[in-house]
Amino acid sequence: MKEGDMVGITAKVSRFNPETDKEPHFETYTVSVHDGARVLHVLHAIHDRLDPTLAYRFCCEAGQCGSCAMRVNGEPVLACMEEATDGMTVEPLRLPVIRDLLVEVEGVLARLAPFEAGEEPEIPSKEEIEAIKPLRDCIECLSCVSECPAVDVASFLGPTGMRQEMRIALDPRAKHDRIKKAIDEGLFTCTTCQRCRDVCPKKIAIPGRAIEKLREIANREGLTLPRHQAVARLIEETGRSVDRTKATFLEQVPEVVEPDGPVRGEVGFFVGCMYNGRVPETALDMIEVMKRNGIRLIIPHDQVCCGSPLIRTGQTAILPELKKRNIEAFARKGVTTVMTMCAGCGSTLKNDYDTPFTVKDITEVLTEYGIEPPARLDVRATYHDPCHLLRGQGISGQPRELLKTAVREFVEMPSRCCGAGGGVRSGLPDEAAALGKQRDDEIKKTGADIVVTACPFCEFHIRENTDRPVKHICTLLLEGYREKDRKRNRPAKG
Repeated sequence: MKEGDMVGITAKVSRFNPETDKEPHFETYTVSVHDGARVLHVLHAIHDRLDPTLAYRFCCEAGQCGSCAMRVNGEPVLACMEEATDGMTVEPLRLPVIRDLLVEVEGVLARLAPFEAGEEPEIPSKEEIEAIKPLRDCIECLSCVSECPAVDVASFLGPTGMRQEMRIALDPRAKHDRIKKAIDEGLFTCTTCQRCRDVCPKKIAIPGRAIEKLREIANREGLTLPRHQAVARLIEETGRSVDRTKATFLEQVPEVVEPDGPVRGEVGFFVGCMYNGRVPETALDMIEVMKRNGIRLIIPHDQVCCGSPLIRTGQTAILPELKKRNIEAFARKGVTTVMTMCAGCGSTLKNDYDTPFTVKDITEVLTEYGIEPPARLDVRATYHDPCHLLRGQGISGQPRELLKTAVREFVEMPSRCCGAGGGVRSGLPDEAAALGKQRDDEIKKTGADIVVTACPFCEFHIRENTDRPVKHICTLLLEGYREKDRKRNRPAKG
């Protein structure tokens, strides 16, 4: 095919006329467009040649105005930048629909904080300008708002609004009294799930660059939520973010755990607060899986909280000390690879630390070494993607690969935050529960017997909001091994 050749593109387009339709419906169109055409070109062809009533927005056609944001095959994109594919589905953003692909944006944009100069404005320094620049890249397409789970269940201005608040807070020319307003607009309702960053056409890391930084300012002004302050005090006093209510994992295991057979590999194990104190049974299940697969574990007993709860809630004063203690704990043991089971710990060690060792999630370790196949359990399972694993570490295939070896049937469900992250579960439990209920709704749609995940916070939180059993992938693998052993030892019939 030569450049400029025409190709046929068939597209399913969402249509909705409030005067005649009770709800949106799809209509299918086929048009000829130039090879390499964008989604917007297909919409133009449909409008110009087949149906002039099709309503959609566009302006610059160069990815700079944000007006043509819509969902293509379920993901928010700019129609002028996304290449059209045959069989694609085109829908509006998840915002109130005015007509067809037009959504209501004026209400959100009208709530964005205006820039107001102070009485004696200062000229920004070079450093301040560099800090502001990424936040000024926003084209206000509202893709992030349309995908934000917190917006669904709380009165939250949304990622775009928080980005604007931080942009103003950084500018010495502006009035700086923004934090109380940001809190009123829902600053602490963000679960830091990173979905906004993933769908942003400019890839603005709003949770890290705006939400968490605004929370740091709130902390300096004494406005951190009381429950978050209590967690910070607990970490400072004990090195852990959860109370000790029973024998901890570290109290039950030695610093070196040898495999049952030949040593195939060695990793350090970063336990995390939840697996150490709240659900140590799951970590003990992991040990059995690792022993069976020939992997030696080095478990320094002087490791402490990674600091993730402090980073997410803006309480970073003692973070350098936590980092130093954890890095030294593993460095003293000569560990070159540190393994995590907790998605939040793994994301923090990978993205917020500068370590002399490699950090890997347990699903990475197990798939890289390869595991003994377990028996397939007679269950239908679905998988919940922890936000800090999927978006924080880019891991989605490995847990599914492992899960599929251990169950009769695997069924997907949409990746969505369960509500446990960002300090929301501790600080705003009602919002967290509402997001947990949404997860339960999706779980029930799958018809799954069990829910599998790879994060203790998700495991704990989803369990409180569903009647289905919730298990870590390691627990499921261990059950598969035990079933395999049971069948192997079963007396032969006859």
